[in-house]
Amino acid sequence: AIAPHAVYMQPMQGFTTEQSEQFRAGERAFMTSWVVFPQLKIPNWDYMRPTGMIEWGLGPTFLANSCAACHVQAGRGRTTETRNAPIVQQLLRISLPGETAQGGPRPHPNYGNQLQLFDVLVTDKTHIRQGEADVFVDWLPETVALADGTSVELRKPKIRVENLNFGPLGDDVMTSLRNSRVIFGLGYLEAMSDNDILALAKAQKSLGLNGRVNYVRDDVNDKQSIGRLGWKANQPGVRQQIAAAFLGDLGVTSSIYPKQNCPPVQEGCKAMLPGDKIELREKMLEDLTFWVMSLDVPAPRGLDQPIVKRGEKLFVQARCASCHVPELRTGEFPALPQLSKRSFRAYTDMLIHDMGAGLADGRPDFKAGPRDWRTPPLWGIGLSKQVNGSTHLLHDGRARNVLEAILWHGGEALASRDRFAGFTKSQREDLIAFVNAL
Repeated sequence: AIAPHAVYMQPMQGFTTEQSEQFRAGERAFMTSWVVFPQLKIPNWDYMRPTGMIEWGLGPTFLANSCAACHVQAGRGRTTETRNAPIVQQLLRISLPGETAQGGPRPHPNYGNQLQLFDVLVTDKTHIRQGEADVFVDWLPETVALADGTSVELRKPKIRVENLNFGPLGDDVMTSLRNSRVIFGLGYLEAMSDNDILALAKAQKSLGLNGRVNYVRDDVNDKQSIGRLGWKANQPGVRQQIAAAFLGDLGVTSSIYPKQNCPPVQEGCKAMLPGDKIELREKMLEDLTFWVMSLDVPAPRGLDQPIVKRGEKLFVQARCASCHVPELRTGEFPALPQLSKRSFRAYTDMLIHDMGAGLADGRPDFKAGPRDWRTPPLWGIGLSKQVNGSTHLLHDGRARNVLEAILWHGGEALASRDRFAGFTKSQREDLIAFVNAL
């Protein structure tokens, strides 16, 4: 039997012996703790304590010391509820107006594209500096009324950035709070053909919607590719997503990103050994990429129950299925043949949509605008609490459950949101039961 907390970390079926060994090697890489030599004690970071294997190369600046520190049991992040407690399992993206030569967000000259809360730069034998800045979230409540008179309290984040170590951010800086995402099922999304994704975008037009493809920089293949992963579909595939997270979140270099994230003003960062020596071994990157791509999706539960059946009909009636498309299909996928030509039920269309002013972060990312977000898959949502205690949804974790997530929908999804808000209490509960069963 599978332990309740481990349902997001299961391999797909049909592995060869060699693939099974690589899957376990990738799992070990996911759990590996990264340290700086000599290993330094980081205060108040109990969730970063070593989990098994140790690798050298953490920092100079970072947010976590392992993949598992933020994606606990391969699950989503849990937002910080305590006032004046720094964010954990979230990050704050930053950029300036304009774009890079590749069309991506323009980094801040002193801080790069995200704020690092910790560093390993030592000024004496006992002192560890705190990082680039401190980031806090104040949750601001607001109440919405539904058609039957029910009041629901929502919340939205107000970001506070304090103790900036390398000068002010400036009035024109754009920020976006991001919550850690689940990482199972990504192989299915990467295995879809470009043509099938483009066909979904074309079909959106006939529905009166404007789902679009985000074209992004593909550093693995040195070209422009369709974005498939990330909150704004800003990553083209699993391998690049992993390498970018290692550099941005752990300060660990790889063959894809061999240069440390050291803005010119951060002279101590540039002085840290080993400079631009690659720290993430290629075999480890390959194993971790294989592990993520081959994490299977938990089976849906209770689909034959009357409440779930009623909820499915209401899901379609509210036109949720227009963007959260129930069934998709992979193409030929030589990287993992077990994924080739398979149907899967992710409840996404892989496209970016205008989700309205309420969810806007004001920060573009390649072709995704300030109000655009990729339709997130819904599979496995109902198991999130048992995996790691988190039920926090949407890009910044503001929604504490499915009800709140739906009520934040705006823009292209406003009509569906309003249909849901117009349902009776029992109908809303039916629809939520269906989503939690996926």
